Amino acid sequence: FPCRVGAYCSHRYDTISMNERLSGQGIAFTIGLLAGSIATLVLASRRNYRESKRPSSDVDSSSPSLEPQPQSATARHNNNDALRRNPPAATVRLPPEIRSEMLSRNSLYFSSSSSSNSDGGMERITNSSVLVVGLGGVGSHAAHMLARAGVQYLRLVDFDQVTLSSLNRHAVATLDDVGLPKATVLCSHLRRICPDGKSLVLDPVIKMYTGDKEKDGVMLDPPEGRKWDMIIDAIDDVPTKANLIAHCAKRDIRVISCMGAGGKADPTRVHVSDLRSASRDPLATAVRQKLRSIGKKEAKENGVKITNGSGVANGGWLSCIDDDSKLAVVFSSEKVVAKLAAITDEQKEEGMHNFGAVDNMRVRVLPVLGTMPAIMGQTLAAMALCELGGKPFSPVGAERVGRNVRHKLYQHLKSREKKLEERLRLALREGSKNYTTGGVYVGPIQIDPDDVEYLMAELWKNKCALSGDRLGTVLELHRWDKSRPATPNNLVLMSIKSAQKFEKDFEEMGDGREGVDAEIRKKVEARLAMCVLDAEDVY
Repeated sequence: FPCRVGAYCSHRYDTISMNERLSGQGIAFTIGLLAGSIATLVLASRRNYRESKRPSSDVDSSSPSLEPQPQSATARHNNNDALRRNPPAATVRLPPEIRSEMLSRNSLYFSSSSSSNSDGGMERITNSSVLVVGLGGVGSHAAHMLARAGVQYLRLVDFDQVTLSSLNRHAVATLDDVGLPKATVLCSHLRRICPDGKSLVLDPVIKMYTGDKEKDGVMLDPPEGRKWDMIIDAIDDVPTKANLIAHCAKRDIRVISCMGAGGKADPTRVHVSDLRSASRDPLATAVRQKLRSIGKKEAKENGVKITNGSGVANGGWLSCIDDDSKLAVVFSSEKVVAKLAAITDEQKEEGMHNFGAVDNMRVRVLPVLGTMPAIMGQTLAAMALCELGGKPFSPVGAERVGRNVRHKLYQHLKSREKKLEERLRLALREGSKNYTTGGVYVGPIQIDPDDVEYLMAELWKNKCALSGDRLGTVLELHRWDKSRPATPNNLVLMSIKSAQKFEKDFEEMGDGREGVDAEIRKKVEARLAMCVLDAEDVY
C-alpha cells in the first residue's frame, strides 16, 4: 500500500510542468496530496495495529476495515439488512488528522479572506445543532450534505418508510431499504460516512410531527445543554408545515423552508427569498394563507389587531412572512408542468379517505422528477452551512427590475447628491482637497448603473429597508452615513415616505439614522456589511 501511494505521488509530481512546480499553486497541490496520503496511511496503520492487538474472539464484526473480507451473497444481504434496521453504534473515534482531512475543503472555504468570520467558521459548523423535519427527496439530500460538511448534532424526523416510488429522489435509499423507516436508513448511511459518534451525533425520530405538543412530546426540544442553530423544514403537508414555521417564528429560531418541488424541472427557476415573494408556487400560497389563519385566530383570542395582513400590531411573529432573516424559503418560480395523478376508479368506489398514508394527509400522487427535490435539498444545505459558518450569501431576488427603472433610480440619486454637493461645497475653502464639511462627505457618487441592479435585487430584495414596502411604491437609493461617499455599501433602498423622513431627520438632527428604530437600524447595517465590493472598493 505505501509503495502504491509513493509511486502515484512520484508519477503525479513528474507530470507537473516546471512552471507549476515553481508556482504556489503547484506546491500547494503537492503538499495537499501528500497530506491526504499520509492521513490515509495513519488511519490504516492505526486500524491494523488495533486489530493485531485485539484477541480474535473480541473482534467487532460491525467495525469498518480497510480491506473487505470475503462473504457469501446471503451473508452480505443479512448483514446489510441488520445494519439498516439497527444502525451501527458510533463506537469509533477518528484520529484528529483524519477528521481534519475529511473536512479540509470546507475548512478552506470558510477560512478564506472574504469571510467576515474567517477564523471560526468551520468550528461553528462542527459545534452546531440542526433539526431536519421531513426526510423525503428534499430533506434527505439536505441532511446528507449537512452531515458530510461537519454539522455535529443532527436530529432527523420523519414518520414514513422508504417506498419503491421514492427511490427516484431519495438521497441514499436503495431497493433493499424499501419498507424501512427513512430516518433509520438515512442514519445508517450517514454513520458509515462518519463512524465517530462524537464528531457526528445522529438522533433519529421515527414519528410524525403534528404541531400538537401533547402528541409531539419533546420532538422539537433541543438536546440538553444546546440550542437549535437552525431548523430545516422539508415537510410537504400544508398544516404541519405552517405549524412548524409558526413554532420557530414564535421562539425566534432560524428556519429555512422548502416549498413545492413536484411537477417542476427547470433548475434555473429555483430561488431563495422571503415567503411573500415566493411566486407561482401553490404550496407557498397555501402556507401563507394557513399562517395568516393561525395568526388571526391567536390575535382574536389575545385581543390584538392584525396590521396589513403581515404582522400582529405588537410586533408579532407573523412578520416572518416578509422577513427572510427569520424565515427563508427555497422555491421554484416555474409553472407546474405536470398535473396530479388522476383519481382511480378504485379510489372513487372505496372512498379517497381510505388511501392516505395517515389521516388528513394528501392522497393524490404528485408527479416528481427526482432532480428537483435534490437541487432544492442541496440549496437548503448550502444556505444553512454558509449561515452557520459565518459566510452567508445574498440570494438574487426572483422579482426583476426593468432597465428604465434602474436608470431612473440612478439618475435620481446622482441629481440629489449633486444638489447636496453644490449646497455644501460653499463651506469649503477654494482649492481645498478636503471632501468633508460639517461631518458630511461632499463629492460625486461612486457607483454606476450596473451597481443599481445589484443593490435593488440582491442586497435590498426590491423593498424598502425601513418600512418593507415593495415594488409598486416608488423606491429610491439614499446615502445611509452622510460622512461617507455614495458607495454600494453605503446606499439603502427606501420608499419615498421613508426617504422623506430620513432626510428630514438628517436636516434636523444631523444624522438621518437617529430617527430610525434601533432594531431596524441594526438589520440595515447588517445587510450593508454583507455588500460585496471589489477588492479596492473598501471604505
